[in-house]
Amino acid sequence: MFSLTHYLGIDLGTANILVFAKGRGIILNEPSVVAINTQSNEIMAVGDEAKQMIGRTPGSIVAIRPLKDGVIADFETTRAMLRYFIKKARGGSFFSGKLHVVICVPSGVTEVEKRAIEEATISAGVPARSVWLIEESMAAAIGAGLPVAEPTGSMIVDIGGGTSEVAVISLSGVVTCKSLRTGGDELDNNIISFVRREYGLAIGDRTAEDIKLKIGCAHDPDPSNIMAVRGRDLVSGLPRTVELSEEDARVALAEPVGKIIDAIKFTLEKTPPELAADVMASGIVLAGGGALLKNLDRLIEIETGIETFPAEEPLNCVALGTGLVLEHFKQLSGVLITHGKTRRG
Repeated sequence: MFSLTHYLGIDLGTANILVFAKGRGIILNEPSVVAINTQSNEIMAVGDEAKQMIGRTPGSIVAIRPLKDGVIADFETTRAMLRYFIKKARGGSFFSGKLHVVICVPSGVTEVEKRAIEEATISAGVPARSVWLIEESMAAAIGAGLPVAEPTGSMIVDIGGGTSEVAVISLSGVVTCKSLRTGGDELDNNIISFVRREYGLAIGDRTAEDIKLKIGCAHDPDPSNIMAVRGRDLVSGLPRTVELSEEDARVALAEPVGKIIDAIKFTLEKTPPELAADVMASGIVLAGGGALLKNLDRLIEIETGIETFPAEEPLNCVALGTGLVLEHFKQLSGVLITHGKTRRG
């Protein structure tokens, strides 16, 4: 018999939103983008359709990302986006049945930012007492299969679109953590700046992301891997094509990658000796899109001396973690954080 109670886990990412439905797995994975008609203030498209409009819209239509650095930059648009995804996850029937939601927040967010995420979810149609918050690092660790409830230290490094979360977890709690507003977006911006500075070529966000995915490298670049990149010449204003190498990409990404490694070292320095020894034995697990950056794991191993490896499904770890909390709520409810009106009970 079909249940009218819906349990959704939402990875509210800067770049993508993933929705997990209890009993069904990940049912949505779309960009966190909304296209708005500025003349009528009407929402034209959300998600995949809106992303296709970035950089290609007429003056009256603006494609925006309402989340910045993992938190809400535009409340009204975020509410509309959440409402769209929640309705889509429920099969288009927005008001039928009860709804319970677990939603992720970065570890470093303020109480005001937590309240904004919570209120946006409530405004999107979720009853206040049915909203639970979970730290992204905890959700990622659960999704990566780490023994978060055990009295042993586990380290997770979750590199998302807007933020990177580094945390050591034990006994269902975050013992030490470092949240920095460096992620895939900053990697893309550094590539744009590098190509402009070194080659006098202007490229857009989508091209930068393509470069990152195809020749992005953190360590030991392959000199034979070359990519042709087309952009606008800054002098002539005409289209021009240049060839970029993995070494170019490594240099372009060195600064944000260095920030992530510094955050890992900082977290290890603040970790109690016994838990640090556990991390040394079990290794560092990478999650998020940044975990796919070529040779990042090898560079972290060199810098820390600790074995490092990506999770089995790095892009889905946070969403899978929220799903596992929903599936095993009694056992894992202790990992949730509560705030104001969303207090459990």
